[in-house]
Amino acid sequence: MANTSPDPAATAPLGPPPPFDPELIAPLAAIGEILRPGGSGADPEAGDGQGVPGMETLTNEDLERDGAFLVEERSVPGPADAPEVSLLICRLADAATPTPALYHIHGGGMTVGHNRLGMPELLDLAQELRLAVVSVEYRLAPGTRHPGPVEDCYAGLRWTAEHAEELGIDPGRIVVVGGSAGGGLGAAVTLLARDRGGPALFGQLLMCPMLDDRNDTPSARQMTGIGVWDRAANEAGWTALLGDARGGDDVSPYAAPARATDLSGLPPAFIDVGSAETFRDEDVDYAGRIWRAGGSAELHVWSGAFHGFGGMAPQAAVSRDAREARRRWLRRLLAR
Repeated sequence: MANTSPDPAATAPLGPPPPFDPELIAPLAAIGEILRPGGSGADPEAGDGQGVPGMETLTNEDLERDGAFLVEERSVPGPADAPEVSLLICRLADAATPTPALYHIHGGGMTVGHNRLGMPELLDLAQELRLAVVSVEYRLAPGTRHPGPVEDCYAGLRWTAEHAEELGIDPGRIVVVGGSAGGGLGAAVTLLARDRGGPALFGQLLMCPMLDDRNDTPSARQMTGIGVWDRAANEAGWTALLGDARGGDDVSPYAAPARATDLSGLPPAFIDVGSAETFRDEDVDYAGRIWRAGGSAELHVWSGAFHGFGGMAPQAAVSRDAREARRRWLRRLLAR
């Protein structure tokens, strides 16, 4: 017989939002002047994030890092009956043997962004750990709704794995990485790769991933009108991707990975999130369900951190700690 008792998390009294880390308060106030709660491109009236730290567009010269990387963009076959997909490929100039690779999916609430967004941290990791980086450009909502974005990301991943030898990449050591919407798409691509029989992935590094279109967790309700990417922005982003289906009964786990009922058979995951952001509870639950399915997941909840804190306030101690935790997890994973 089904358990019909209410979810304790849904019925428990909801307290005030967790306090922000004192070191993040000033950067958050400055960001709020540019990117108001409710906006990040999901709402065209609320700003597109231009001028926010960490959202600058990098040139090829920036990406090359004084010759450390060879940088190119390639157009590769997209999903069936869809346009080609652009891949930004950064390979170590002095790599003598096939290297592991980070397959990167950018953030932007499903509605904004490009494949150069978030690259500085990835290139830092690539230089230190001797990796290639492949960053995919996917079609954005609402111009392209689900399944277009995730199918673009999967098509780019499949091409990367199939052309690994040409790229100097070890096809057995590809780690999907993404933040925010890119983290959600990364989780979805990992589910697709499992369910379609490949490509086999070595890991998934998901930073504050956007996983649940229902937008009704305690943390989503706590952060209404507060911080970066609040509940209103989240609703706008998911509606851009799903239209009237958002929050309904028939949303695919390949659109919103929190909808997946089976999280078994996935590669090791790293998941992190701030305590003072909308995605906190859905991300914690996703890690817990990976463990319950017998999988491997490392979870970090950064006290007092707002959404996207690492890129927007990179010098804060909590941001440095988060980058170091990701680096250490990736180093341990690649040592296997």
